[in-house]
Amino acid sequence: MSPIYLDNNATTQPLPEVIETVSRHTRDSYGNPSSRHGLGRTARRVLEDSREQIAAILGASPSELLFTSGGTEANNLAVFGLTAGHAGTILVSPGEHPSNLEACRVRERQGWVLKRLPVDESGLFPANVMEFDEHHGNDVRFAAVILAHNETGTIQNIEPLIECATRNGFGVHLDGVQAVGKIPVNFGKLGSTTLSFGAHKFHGPRGVGGLLVRDRVKLASGFAVGGLQETGRRAGTEPVPLVAGMAKALDLWHRSRAERTRHVSSLRDYLQSRLQELAAPAIVNGIAAARLPNTLNISFPGVDGEALLVALDLEGICCSLGSACASGSIEPTPILVAMGLTSDVYRSALRLTLSCLTTREEIDAAATKIAEVAGYLR
Repeated sequence: MSPIYLDNNATTQPLPEVIETVSRHTRDSYGNPSSRHGLGRTARRVLEDSREQIAAILGASPSELLFTSGGTEANNLAVFGLTAGHAGTILVSPGEHPSNLEACRVRERQGWVLKRLPVDESGLFPANVMEFDEHHGNDVRFAAVILAHNETGTIQNIEPLIECATRNGFGVHLDGVQAVGKIPVNFGKLGSTTLSFGAHKFHGPRGVGGLLVRDRVKLASGFAVGGLQETGRRAGTEPVPLVAGMAKALDLWHRSRAERTRHVSSLRDYLQSRLQELAAPAIVNGIAAARLPNTLNISFPGVDGEALLVALDLEGICCSLGSACASGSIEPTPILVAMGLTSDVYRSALRLTLSCLTTREEIDAAATKIAEVAGYLR
């Protein structure tokens, strides 16, 4: 049986149009975009056209878009760039992506205080989250939170945090890596200081991403030095073919977003209902919250998650227990623990993530096989 790929929050398959775009610009736009000759100017035009296209889709100005090697570098740039030269309290939510959390922990070792915001049983900030405004007040200098969770798919309500940040004058970085290319994201309306994304999460090429930085916000340099690219904020020759491929992938999503959302959400809901029927008891984590249309985090109490993952891999089903960047960890998924789930629930949780390429036939086959394996392990 051909593998059934249900790990699209880890990475997606590049679309044929994206592969063609990258190939074409690798051949035709190979000049250094910083060079002043004709081939360099051609590459520069491709780079800036892509910048304008991506910025427009994300509700930003081209001057606010900084190209990076992916979401991890973008998160690192934001955390280190917005916390340089001073100290205070950093606010994070439970279950932050390692590229956000570990950067904040570096700052913690340098004198910052790291505090985690509470979440409710759906992984959302509770209504009284504004209480941290009173508790921490002027000590808060920065917040880094995930916009759409990579493991549960929960879309965070960040308005109270943004309002508090505006009132108290601290910056907010949003990890938008799982949100961009899956749900509408408007940087101008969100109100955060920065927002990160990575192309390979929405059928673009690996090795390229971006960081949106609010106009007039100073992002400390020094993370990557040795050139004046990206207005001096990120040194290194820009990978023009990859940037063009990212722009193509995001444009393809933008043009078909309603159709894609209907497709993946209907298949996600069908998979959810089939597993609840065939593999009961099956508990959907974060079901009460707005979720990414492609993401299903579901627990099978009485089943060991690690054993389930290994068995499904042998059956040709590609899925995960959580973030690919934390896959070597034997610790339970932090967000599920923070949501107050029992150990039997969070240790049996499986992350199944779909894409526009997923078919109904694959979902039928996957549901049947997952139910069989879960029943056997029980």
